[in-house]
Amino acid sequence: MATTPPAFPRRGIDWPRAQALLQLERAAFVARNPTSQALSQQAAKSLMFGVPLHWMNDWGTPFAVHVAQAHGAHLTDVDGHTLADFCLGDTGAMFGHSPQPVVHAVAHQAARGFTAMLASEDAAVVGSLLTERFGLTHWQFAMTATDANRFVLRWLRAASGRRKLLVFNGCYHGTVDDVFVDLLEGKPTPRDSLLGQVYNLTEHTRVVEFNDLSALQAALAQGDVACVLAEPAMTNIGMVLPDPDYWPAAQQLIHQHGAALVLDETHTTSCDPGGYTRAHGLQPDAIVLGKPLGGGVPCAAYGFSAEWAARCVQAKLVAPPGHSGIGTTLSGNLLAMAAMRATLSQLMVDAVYAPMLANATLLAEGLRARIARHGLAWCVTQLGARTEFQFCPTPPRNGSQAAAAFDADLEHLIHLALLNRGVMITPFHNMMLVCPATTQADVQQLLDAFDDVLGRICERA
Repeated sequence: MATTPPAFPRRGIDWPRAQALLQLERAAFVARNPTSQALSQQAAKSLMFGVPLHWMNDWGTPFAVHVAQAHGAHLTDVDGHTLADFCLGDTGAMFGHSPQPVVHAVAHQAARGFTAMLASEDAAVVGSLLTERFGLTHWQFAMTATDANRFVLRWLRAASGRRKLLVFNGCYHGTVDDVFVDLLEGKPTPRDSLLGQVYNLTEHTRVVEFNDLSALQAALAQGDVACVLAEPAMTNIGMVLPDPDYWPAAQQLIHQHGAALVLDETHTTSCDPGGYTRAHGLQPDAIVLGKPLGGGVPCAAYGFSAEWAARCVQAKLVAPPGHSGIGTTLSGNLLAMAAMRATLSQLMVDAVYAPMLANATLLAEGLRARIARHGLAWCVTQLGARTEFQFCPTPPRNGSQAAAAFDADLEHLIHLALLNRGVMITPFHNMMLVCPATTQADVQQLLDAFDDVLGRICERA
């Protein structure tokens, strides 16, 4: 059962010292990055928020870092600083920046056409590789995981004749409107940060806590849920892993009530070439794959079991002619198919994952040791090549507990200080990702920088 999340004070942190360090780190960042500052000032004249996407301001820096180039596990900014990159485009570059198999495939395809709204030889190969890797029999493509999630939801509502969507509190599945429902004091509530929302999302979306089988059972009992959309482990509200017995029981409940289980594996492909699904023997009715699938080239895929694919096809055949609301002109374009083929055949393989997983384990163990050394009540969670430290003593079991451990000011300080020490981690929380090009030296650089920062902000005995 879900529990009321505890409050997590800044135990062990000397906050006046931390605030003083923040001022020093901000000044150091400004001094180190004059070119980025000049470009930010120039961009502010024509770009909203001074960046191509407002999220690019979420690093806690005085102005945006501007990248000059990125290769493997490193990127170089316009001021000439080389950064060990543990953000990796928030998973878009999970196999490293410009991985050679994808570079070669894209260069070859670029000379033969980018898009034609027609199938290519690569398409059949990619479909076969996806089936081999993830087990589902029938696939379609999109430009982003957001699109893929939206399309899957349309297909399953049409195929089931049901309207309701069930999600987990604190979830993130791109910018699909239906998923932005939170539990506030146990009551489903449209997320207040969502811009421009004009209808009540709770009319068609139910939300429960992750790892709460009783809540899941109650939400499904009315028999009107088309599908449950979930990450097999939550990754966007901090890391929340499933209890060992959760998914076997949850799958049984979902299917018992006639709903489909959709697993968004966009981030959880970090644990295995077949995602969390293959690694843990899950049996979803549909899978969504996003940004890592093309090695950095924008693309996504979604697949269905044979049963649900047949039901979806039938729904399309009996529908009136016209636009289905599914697919965009660039979905499954020639360039994306070439990139996906290269990624699936040469990067999403066990031999590539082995060093990623080993270095991620080294990182997780190193973080735990340094957190313990400084006497902090923080935890570290690992999901394959993905690692997260959270400001709470034990790993959270649901979105409410994970949210309670957030401390945006502390995050921004740590992230900024790491940047000044040549290390970049994901800005939205404390996620770190290891790619095939990440070395033990890169891991050590992160651990040393992290240790130095903690030493400057922790209470002294």
